Amino acid sequence: MKKITLLTLVTLLMCTSCVTKKKYMIAENGRIAAIASGDSLHSLLSNCRDQGTRMSAQIKNLMQDTTRMGNSIREYQNMLNSNMTQQEKLNALLSQKRNELSERERTINELQEMIKSQNDKVQKLLNSVKDALLGFSSEELTVREKDGKVYVAMSDKLLFQSGSATLDKRGEEALGKLAQVLNKQTDIDVFIEGHTDNKPINTAIFKDNWDLSVLRATSVVRILTKKYDVNPLQIQPSGRGEFMPVDDNETLEGRSKNRRTEIIMAPKLDKLFQMLQNSEDTK
Repeated sequence: MKKITLLTLVTLLMCTSCVTKKKYMIAENGRIAAIASGDSLHSLLSNCRDQGTRMSAQIKNLMQDTTRMGNSIREYQNMLNSNMTQQEKLNALLSQKRNELSERERTINELQEMIKSQNDKVQKLLNSVKDALLGFSSEELTVREKDGKVYVAMSDKLLFQSGSATLDKRGEEALGKLAQVLNKQTDIDVFIEGHTDNKPINTAIFKDNWDLSVLRATSVVRILTKKYDVNPLQIQPSGRGEFMPVDDNETLEGRSKNRRTEIIMAPKLDKLFQMLQNSEDTK
């Protein structure tokens, strides 16, 4: 009986010893695993902290870059706004210059049209005068165009006796034919110029060649206006005396050419002058 009890006790002790060692091993293994896990978590925490530090530095750098980029963007925007303002000014100035150029081109075209019209009028006047004075010889008168004007040079043989300002019948006839042209073309200015040679004259009527040239011009004006009804507002007489010769006064032939009355006709230039003045005022 004692043997059985002892055996039972030994058996129980062995069993108890086995269970305790097993639990110990399990606990020891758990402890080792926990230590390893703690080391791993500590390492992971350290890595996370390092990574957090790096990310914080990176965020700080990014924020600094963002600030610099923001400043740059604002600077570029200001520059863009300034450039846009300058561009707007340049566009406005360009538009103004284009308008001015367009206006000048329009004025130039109008002037060219007016000049062409003037030239056409001069040519028409020249042809009309030539046709009206066909019956007179070149020794009596000449007709020419120069600088947009028509010149009719009538010799003193046609118009006056030597040293006289009274017109001959032949001269009045020539003026009558010319008056027909002037009465049809009332938009022309007429200048009557008396010319002499350089031989001095001193009579009871004429003190010198100035007197003779002026009175001959006014005699022509009287015939045109009183006898042939040419508008006196169209005509302006003047005396040139001996100072605008067309030939040499040292020869008889030259002095004969210099003794003349020139009737100078030109279309009125009032509109052209006004346009030119307006063009100057707009500069």
